[in-house]
Amino acid sequence: MTELTSLTLAEARDGLRKKSFSASELAAAHVQAIEQARALNAYVLETAEHAATMAKASDVRIAKGEAGPLEGIPLAVKDLFCTKDIRTTACSRILENFVPTYESTITSQLWRDGAVLLGKTNNDEFAMGSSNETSLFGPVVSPWRRTDSNTPLTPGGSSGGSAAAVAAQLCLGAIGTDTGGSIRQPAAFTATVGIKPTYGRCSRWGTVAFASSLDQAGPFGKTVRDAAILLRSMAGLDAKDTTCADMPVPDYEAAIGRSVKGLRVGIPKEYRLDGMPAEIETLWEQGKAWLKSAGAELVDISLPHTKYALPAYYIVAPAEASSNLARYDGVRYGLRVPERDITGMYEATRAAGFGAEVRRRVMIGTYVLSAGYYDAYYLRAQKLRTLIKRDFEQAFEAGIHAMLTPATPSAAFGLGEKGGADPVEMYLNDIFTVTVNMAGLPGIAVPAGMAAQGLPLALQLIGRPFDEQTLFSLGEVVEQAAGRFIPQNWWA
Repeated sequence: MTELTSLTLAEARDGLRKKSFSASELAAAHVQAIEQARALNAYVLETAEHAATMAKASDVRIAKGEAGPLEGIPLAVKDLFCTKDIRTTACSRILENFVPTYESTITSQLWRDGAVLLGKTNNDEFAMGSSNETSLFGPVVSPWRRTDSNTPLTPGGSSGGSAAAVAAQLCLGAIGTDTGGSIRQPAAFTATVGIKPTYGRCSRWGTVAFASSLDQAGPFGKTVRDAAILLRSMAGLDAKDTTCADMPVPDYEAAIGRSVKGLRVGIPKEYRLDGMPAEIETLWEQGKAWLKSAGAELVDISLPHTKYALPAYYIVAPAEASSNLARYDGVRYGLRVPERDITGMYEATRAAGFGAEVRRRVMIGTYVLSAGYYDAYYLRAQKLRTLIKRDFEQAFEAGIHAMLTPATPSAAFGLGEKGGADPVEMYLNDIFTVTVNMAGLPGIAVPAGMAAQGLPLALQLIGRPFDEQTLFSLGEVVEQAAGRFIPQNWWA
């Protein structure tokens, strides 16, 4: 059965079409793998019976010649996407018993195309975190370990469960969300491929909101091709989301293997940080060499407002979170802590229902939106956001097709090693990723090498708006040069 879980999504799709195995066998193999990997805490809800039913229906459609693009493919879904009649918590106590009566647009499109739900994956509470340590259900443990060490490591956040599940071969692909790096950073830490599409490429309807102008759903895959296959099913116009773009969805898989000769790839000088580990610098140089040998032209560029991206992000995102999380008041759904009056109930419910990091961000957001501080903080941050976006636009107008940067400032760190006394230490993990969200651009993290301690490292490619195809083509070059990295199984 383990040979079925070691397949890539593309290999499994082709095997199902050839009837080399059934969707039911494929689902059962992954259910067994999940049961043996509970030490990773990647899933917060396993849906084995549901998966068996969906797989059986897929087998019927395959037999009839009616298979969809993802027919019989077992997937994991971040516990931020509403799934009809299946508990959805955002990994927060305030939603610990919430069972939606509706399906998110993203997941409905996956089921439309024949995918099979294995379960809901762990994430930082309301997607607020970079290590998956703020979850109600406890942290995910990375399937990776440092050489000669048993120290439990973070798989990254907030989509840590999805990344760990793909890396540990507990699903053939997974869905996450990216608000400031929450797909790309976990992908980098776990040697998986993760893409944040252009803002508006995928519907946000039915996804628990963190920061509405930054949130974007995206896939995790074992390979660049797998991520491309998944994104095609996820993307597209949705009338229920007014920020969703009315643009045709290309065949992303067709971009795999396409020549990158003549593409101009920008190297932003602002991403070369003081104190950046030598192995990150070396990896970046290696990535440049791979792209150059494939025929791409490397161009040094400047994105001068990059240095303001992180502080501006940590004003805009908490402000939007403060607004979005106001709906969790104990009145309509979720946790309710009774008190003598309604104000007391609001206070008690939110105090009991939100964890420390969520409360911190709500307080920051409320502060920067308050009278007397709005102009000084929120308005200024939005102006900076416009300048950050303009930096990218000017580079693209000058003929740049994509940009190459590191994905993270380091390899994965140990659980509990960062952010304890100083939350800013944790926030700095997003330093290479937040600019992409602030500008609404697509970005992909591709495994590119190994750190000295035996942990994966990744490179990030940033693209023009709605030009994910170019990222898949360039990402494939990096993947072919670097090879794939799979952790040794210590958990089963």
